[in-house]
Amino acid sequence: MRSLVTGIFSARKPLRRACASSIDTRLFQRCLLLLVVLFAACQPAAVNQPLPPGAVASTPVADLPVNARFQTSATALPDDIIHAADAEFLLLQNIYQRVAPSVVNIDVTIEGMPLTHVDVASGSGVVYDADGNIITNAHVVSDANEIRVTFNDGYVATAELVGLDLYSDLAVIRVDVDASHLVPVIIGDSDAVRVGQRAIAIGNPFGLASSMTVGIVSGLGRQLPSATLIDTTTIGGFNNPSIIQVDADINPGNSGGPLLNSAGELIGVNTAIRTETGVFAGVGFAVPARTVQRVIPELIENGQVDYAWIGISTVPADGGYTVAGLAEALSLPVTAGVLVTQVTPNSPAAEAGLRGGTRIARVRGVDICAGGDIIVAVNGDYLSTMDELVSYLVVNSRPGDTLNLVVVRGSETFEVPLTLRSRPSDSTALPLLDCGE
Repeated sequence: MRSLVTGIFSARKPLRRACASSIDTRLFQRCLLLLVVLFAACQPAAVNQPLPPGAVASTPVADLPVNARFQTSATALPDDIIHAADAEFLLLQNIYQRVAPSVVNIDVTIEGMPLTHVDVASGSGVVYDADGNIITNAHVVSDANEIRVTFNDGYVATAELVGLDLYSDLAVIRVDVDASHLVPVIIGDSDAVRVGQRAIAIGNPFGLASSMTVGIVSGLGRQLPSATLIDTTTIGGFNNPSIIQVDADINPGNSGGPLLNSAGELIGVNTAIRTETGVFAGVGFAVPARTVQRVIPELIENGQVDYAWIGISTVPADGGYTVAGLAEALSLPVTAGVLVTQVTPNSPAAEAGLRGGTRIARVRGVDICAGGDIIVAVNGDYLSTMDELVSYLVVNSRPGDTLNLVVVRGSETFEVPLTLRSRPSDSTALPLLDCGE
């Protein structure tokens, strides 16, 4: 309204001169009337409006607190508080700047119909050493005819497959590039990982290069049937142990990329998610660094991994069927260890004299082959679950090694040596189907 009033005043003098110069009195009166109407239109509306019946006078408009919303007395926080709040983000920025050059994008093609090539997979990888070896997932590069690697700086190179292992879902590919493109990742200690600590993933979800997501470690000691998930013809029963569970977003394309701790060290290789929709639903999995350190050097040297084999079966831990979960129902003498339900014929366990279950007991609606030996320690390390035993075999043992087992049988405890052999790749690795055989 102020601009409108100003405009009227600036136009008033020429208008008055035009009216005064007129001989026609009636025209002059009309000019004055126009000015009066314009001034009236610019005056504030009357404040004394009729009130509704029953209304009483209240706080004057000028004193209402609603007018204070246009005013503020807040000031900026001190720099030390702002810097403290931003400390985590500075940490993440630093980790990204240091580790992103180690992360690569992997595109894979396989030969389809004659004379055609179809892109069927993409994923991530991380530079392992200065010789051009790159870690990724086996499921990313299995059956590949061509593997292309895109580095963080945009450089693209063709890679060759060095070796892969379905049981750990790890693979090694190699590129022949200038050393300036190779920034090896630093491998940390996954045994030191604890639930609740920071978990950082860098990869290429949906082809979006060098993306970072952050969460926490939400679980430890998970197992995945990696081999049978990749190839259904693979002999089952050999799970991928000590899997790290995280809530950091892991989506298609993240597979094979690094999972990092707050020091920017690799504590795992992202491998899978649990989902019903194909996208992240809050649960992601990574192969631990200890498995990486065991498997990758052997893949580089031999192209495959020779795992140690003991030849026993136990009850899957899902649903609380560990020794701790079965102790009361089966009147077990211990609450930790590995309950042997079956022993594979002609296996190292059979040769060592271990025994499987002898009777069927129904526990919480599930049939359990009960009465077998309970392995409570291996080479002085006490065990709580089968996952810990499998992890020990994968990480610390080789075929031909002799282990010292502490075994509970009934009310007796004894020690027995067991010499490991290579894990069979055929049905000889499978236990008997019936309890007590």
